[in-house]
Amino acid sequence: QVQLVESGGGLVQAGGSLRLSCAASGRTYSGSTMGWFRPAPGKGREFVAAIRWISAETYYLDSVKGRFTISRDNAKNTVALQMNSLKPEDTAVYYCGVEFGIGPYYRSDLYDYWGQGTQVTVSS
Repeated sequence: QVQLVESGGGLVQAGGSLRLSCAASGRTYSGSTMGWFRPAPGKGREFVAAIRWISAETYYLDSVKGRFTISRDNAKNTVALQMNSLKPEDTAVYYCGVEFGIGPYYRSDLYDYWGQGTQVTVSS
């Protein structure tokens, strides 16, 4: 059974940093894409960042490029999202998801499993 467990959210002042982690278990994740999403008005879950498990190729929402970094640890089966220079508009519940197909990394409807989410709050 696939299980994704996020951790690392919290309250931080604008300009601060947080590191989110997603622990994956239940099957092999080679060939998958792991992504981080957050709710956005009228968009459902908005793509934030994604990483291809085998190639480690990464993708980012334009507004987080240069501030967020996604990475994966093969040995621990974890995916991390390092968030620097946080802004109040980054406040959201962040969800980790996994896609076992080959669809576009930015489409949340193609992801197969999700974690429970972790709250990130950035105060101004």
